[in-house]
Amino acid sequence: MKFRTLTGLALALAAAPAAAHGPKDPPHQSHCMGDLKLESGEAIRDFCISYVTHGTLNADKSNAVLMVTAIGGNHHRIDYLIGPGRALDPSKYFIIATDAIGNGLTTSPSNSKAQPKMQFPKFNIRDMVSSQQRLVEKLGIRKVVTVVGASMGGMQALQWAVSYPDMMDSVVPIIPLGRTPAWTTGVLEMLRQGIMADPRWNGGNYSSSQPPEQGMRLWSGWLSGVIVRTPGYQESLFPNSQDAIGYLKGVQDAGWRRMDAVDWIYQSWAYDRHNLGATPGFDGDYHRTLKSIKAKTLILAGIGDLLNPEYEAMEAARFIPDVRYVAINEKLPMGHVSGAGISAPENELQNAEIARFLEAVTDRGRKIQ
Repeated sequence: MKFRTLTGLALALAAAPAAAHGPKDPPHQSHCMGDLKLESGEAIRDFCISYVTHGTLNADKSNAVLMVTAIGGNHHRIDYLIGPGRALDPSKYFIIATDAIGNGLTTSPSNSKAQPKMQFPKFNIRDMVSSQQRLVEKLGIRKVVTVVGASMGGMQALQWAVSYPDMMDSVVPIIPLGRTPAWTTGVLEMLRQGIMADPRWNGGNYSSSQPPEQGMRLWSGWLSGVIVRTPGYQESLFPNSQDAIGYLKGVQDAGWRRMDAVDWIYQSWAYDRHNLGATPGFDGDYHRTLKSIKAKTLILAGIGDLLNPEYEAMEAARFIPDVRYVAINEKLPMGHVSGAGISAPENELQNAEIARFLEAVTDRGRKIQ
């Protein structure tokens, strides 16, 4: 019973799978926009972005919130912040919860008919943001209250503030990176190599009936069971270190199928090449890019984060002009899972901090009435 409970927790976190879509959830929607030109000059053909919405857009379209998702996640990624009485209350806000390029719902290597698997062009975080901007524009919304996301979603939120500075009042990056450090790239590269070492990988041209199971089991165990946690948090769960072995097997059994391998590989390439300073017009000057951010910013970061080290979030906070920085789980640092809503204290803190922040951004709701 203990392992079942802990495995359930492992499958609800930042770099782990988001919840499945249920019959009572808002219906999937899709905006197809023809070819999506990428920053590289290539294009994703027949591109469609997947999303769901919560709440109602008001008459002057001033109450929209954009949610952007984590690596391997979907539009359920921050469900713990959405709902009556939560930070993103659908009675106040019109929440557009998007799916990122490469997550298997929006056009991705696994579902593209025109450019399947390794024929798919490489994309970056700015390409994700560009596709979302076109969706917001299609909905007739000129400015959103905030852009909010965790992990890769936090990276996209910061990129939004740089790429489209006049299209939001605020951003809420949770466990983010403004640029990806060598440490994180190393972690992602070893995860990629673990997948690609599986004989079934076959250069990315595996069949759907024979996916690279062993490689994905290693990926799931390392990413969802180890890297997103701190040593102290693991110790609190498993005083007997041998118990971690059975737990990790449960994580692997439950998680290895949750994402197509080639989709994750492509998203990870975008993840580890990210740098706000590479945004056109900033000549690679990372600090000048951060200083350019006009949106009010709330950064929530995980202490002891082994995937997105918190020193990167701290540095970003030193240069963004109008920023509040909040450390999550100071009593028991959990690492990257601090931004997942899996524990009551962390969940309450995030909801309280974000709700308070958005109250100030909207002048206690007066700007969105």
